[in-house]
Amino acid sequence: MISMEKIKSKVKKSFFIVNKLYYLIIFIFLTIADFSLGFYYFILAVIIYGYKILRSKIPIEVDKDFEPKTYIYKTVEDRDLKLDLWLPSKAKKYPVVFFCHGGGWISGFRNQPNNVSWCKYLASKNLAAVSIDYRYGYKNTMEDILSDYTDALEYLKENHEALSIDKDKIVLMGLSAGGHLSLLYSTYYTKMDNKEKMEGIRGVVAYYAPTDLRDIFKADNKSIFSRFATKKTLKADPEEKEEIYRYYSPISYLSKNMIPCLLVHGEEDQVVPFSSSLKFAQKLKEYNIKYDFLVHKKGEHSFDTRRNDITTVNILEKTTRFIRKLVE
Repeated sequence: MISMEKIKSKVKKSFFIVNKLYYLIIFIFLTIADFSLGFYYFILAVIIYGYKILRSKIPIEVDKDFEPKTYIYKTVEDRDLKLDLWLPSKAKKYPVVFFCHGGGWISGFRNQPNNVSWCKYLASKNLAAVSIDYRYGYKNTMEDILSDYTDALEYLKENHEALSIDKDKIVLMGLSAGGHLSLLYSTYYTKMDNKEKMEGIRGVVAYYAPTDLRDIFKADNKSIFSRFATKKTLKADPEEKEEIYRYYSPISYLSKNMIPCLLVHGEEDQVVPFSSSLKFAQKLKEYNIKYDFLVHKKGEHSFDTRRNDITTVNILEKTTRFIRKLVE
């Protein structure tokens, strides 16, 4: 007999629930019954969703009130691309975490609440944090996004004196799509043995990041958003242009030259398959690369800002300890 827990688990992972299609069905029925009622339901749903986004943050409160400084690192197509610098103080040069937001390459921004909470937390651990914006994949290409990532990093190195950071103690970090960019940059340039691009970079931290972009399209991954965002950014279908998906997958460039790596993923992730990080960790082990793999057995995508349990707190603390060891 199937237990109630297994039934609940299957429902939770269903296409219907993962993509929140029940919201659409409720909206359709309400609109049919009363157009005004349907309209108000839609507005309420948008408000609730926006509220959740604005409230999203890691479950560790920081007492000190850090204030970032904003810099324009690049201007392209009449748009200023910016980065925020969070410093513990101005007393000395600090090791820096180069932080890249998620959002499927087509959404998100550097100073949304979850990223701000991460940067404050890192600053509280005596680390500088730099959070960057980049162009979106719905209008631009993955090459455009990667050039923004690279240019922001170069800006950091070139202006290290004025920014009070130590250019020889940099750790790349990213959430989801941001984690993918951090891994792709580090795997590619270590594979190419490009010492100039990798100068000063001590390691990389990737939270629930896709390491093989083909994993997004596995049958057990039911997220419409992740499939749409990946196709939109790569401008290609994985079945027709598999070589493009391989080309932009960090796992394609993993080599014995790879820098130390921390992978973090929740087993219940329905947006980026847990198996993607697991596969990457296995290859890191094969190459004898220094790495840690932190797993939240009940964690979903973005569990670091959605959960307030002891496992999440422990993972956050282990993350900063990993970073501190790299820059000591």
